Amino acid sequence: MGNVEKKKGFDQVCVWPGTLVGEHDIPEFEKWIADEFGVKVQYLEEIMTKPDTKDGQPVPETGGRNDLFFAVCSDDVGKFAVPRLRIGIRWVEDVLAKGNYRSKIYPRRVFGYCTW
Repeated sequence: MGNVEKKKGFDQVCVWPGTLVGEHDIPEFEKWIADEFGVKVQYLEEIMTKPDTKDGQPVPETGGRNDLFFAVCSDDVGKFAVPRLRIGIRWVEDVLAKGNYRSKIYPRRVFGYCTW
């Protein structure tokens, strides 16, 4: 499976760790974000994290967390930048930054969601 194609004008991808939406609740999720933050989003996918690794070996009792990936309308990024932090939503670039990506908990393909 590859990355989900983003709609035109939805360039900034976010990661919301530990969040489960499910395919049947996508419209409700997108509406909730619009109502709560006043921004338009596109649900992309949910990814189950792989275990952390140490010295090339999986760390017990890690991984298996459901993380939500979604894109924000480019016109709304500025007004979403600070409010998103209060519920733990992060930019994908921050999640995948070299200093943060010590353990490869996501498939490499998610780097395709980055704007850099």
